[in-house]
Formats: sequence, structure tokens, C-alpha cells
Amino acid sequence: MSNSAFYFAYFCTVISSEDIFNIKTAKQFEDAALNVFKYQFENNPVYRSFCDLLYKHPSDITSLENIPFLPIQFFKSHKVINQGATEEKVFTSSGTTGSITSKHYVSNINLYEESFTRGFDYFYGDVKDYVILALLPSYLEREGSSLIYMVDHLLKASKHEESGFYLNNVQELTKTLIELEKKQQKTLLIGVSFALLDLVENHNFDLKHTIVMETGGMKGRRKEMIREELHHKLKAGFGVDQIHSEYGMTELLSQAYSKGNGVFECPPWMKVQARDTEDAFTILPHGKTGGLNIIDLANVNSCAFIATQDLGRIRPNSHFEVLGRFDHSDIRGCNLMAL
Repeated sequence: MSNSAFYFAYFCTVISSEDIFNIKTAKQFEDAALNVFKYQFENNPVYRSFCDLLYKHPSDITSLENIPFLPIQFFKSHKVINQGATEEKVFTSSGTTGSITSKHYVSNINLYEESFTRGFDYFYGDVKDYVILALLPSYLEREGSSLIYMVDHLLKASKHEESGFYLNNVQELTKTLIELEKKQQKTLLIGVSFALLDLVENHNFDLKHTIVMETGGMKGRRKEMIREELHHKLKAGFGVDQIHSEYGMTELLSQAYSKGNGVFECPPWMKVQARDTEDAFTILPHGKTGGLNIIDLANVNSCAFIATQDLGRIRPNSHFEVLGRFDHSDIRGCNLMAL
């Protein structure tokens, strides 16, 4: 038996993918998270070294609040993957010329596909009900985007001939949106912010059967703007009541979604906490602004516990808002705009 097969077999005796994706209660989530922590402590060299430096051992960890969160910068400087695992896919973050990008070594691409497919179904229903139109030029123009991988998989799964990517063919996209609206076809238009703004500056829509979802970020193409201003312009231009958003990043295998007003909800196998900006090991109560920690249980073969450089706050219902980024952090897309 190979090392990777051994570790996967060992992990399956602890918790299976079905255990992860069928979580329904807070107790089930905490039990699964503690099991994943123990597994990654034993099998992920980078995470183990980080925990050792903090003198944190599984015997010390009895709740979610005790789990150490790996700073996201480690994905730039280290290969964060379980011992014995071999990557099937490497996703990379966007970055300016000459900057160091994050790399996420994914050893089981099926887990990623299952996570984003189940996540979409959880929030929006069967993907086959939608035509998916993707306006993601900045992502299409580089290699290694996890967002492009996800959207490509979803639009193929939709099985509608109209589904597809659009780069510079804005007139064709406009025509398609109008035709789908006439057919009253459920449609998802997912786009990077600057491209969606370009689209509505060339044509005003009145969309009643289309969800417009922005992935954030101007990618240097336009001046950054606060979310409220961006969504106001997009709502007016597309003729919709709300602008949806997707919160994801290279280092994760799961996504949170907002159906309006910048308030995000996680799927049941993902959770976000706010930590004290002065004391990274203190978890803040709901309503307090702090750095965002993410638990992504689908990320069992890399690191499921990540301390991001995003600032935000948690609502009483465990939904969350993203309020900006730490000073001196790299600017990236995926809804990291300051309010």
C-alpha cells in the first residue's frame, strides 16, 4: 500500500467525506473539526510544526476555540499538504508581476468538485436548472485559477448549450442575456466586478430571471470602490433587486455565498470566526470586528484551519461580513473590498 493510500485509509476510519458533507448540527461540526484537527496534526508536517511552535497538542484541544489556525501566508512559503500525499492539481492565487503567489496543492480533486457542487446545490438548487454565463476575463487570462476550475465544472454540469465563458465578446453576452430573459430561463451571470461594470455601461438590462453574482476585485482595471457603491451601480444597470457574491480563495476548497447586502453564509461543513487583531488566539464574540478564521472541513488533505488576512464580523446567526483587509496585505479579488 502506498503512503498516500495508507493515510487516506487511516483518515476514512476517522471521518469520511459523507460525514463532512452531511453535517447538520453544531455538535456534528465540532466533532468532525476536532477529528480533522487530530488527523492533520499527525499527518501535515507544516501544520504540525506550526502547532509545535505554539505548544499545542491534540490533548489540549477540546473545542473549536482551541484549534490553532495556520496563517494564510504559509501557502506562499511552504507546501501545505499531508505527508505522503501527491498533488493532482495545483491552484495559484492572482498577484502583481513579480509578487509571490499562494499555491494550494490539492491531492484529491474529487473532494473539491464535491464541495463546490454540493455548496451550489445547498444555496441555489440543482445546477441543471441554470444557464451559467461566466464573465471572468482576468481569471481566464492566467493559469491555475480555482475559480475558473469551479465555474468550468458547473457550467458543463448545467448541460445548457448557452452556458459558457465570455472574454471580450460582450455584444454576444448581451444578446444571450436578452434572449434567455425572453425565454424566462433561470440564469446565473457570474463575473469579476470591473467586467460587470463594463457590461452595464454599454447596455441597461431588466433582468427578472437572472442572478447576478460578483466575485469582487477590480484587478487593476478600475479604481476600487466600496461594496455599496458597486452594488448600487450593478443593481441599476442589470435591473435586479440584489447582487449576489461569492467568497472563496485559492487556499480553500469551499465557498460562502451572499444573496445580497454583503452578508455571507457558509455551507454546513464550513465555518468562519473572528479573532482579535492584537491576540490571534482570542476568538471574538458576535458583532466584534476582527481577523477572519476559516474552518473548511473539505480541505482535509491540506489545512482545514486558516487564519486569513481579511477583516470582518460574525452575525448572531453565524453569517458574516467582510469589512476589508489588514494593512500591508496583498490585494486580491474574491470580495475583499473595504466597506
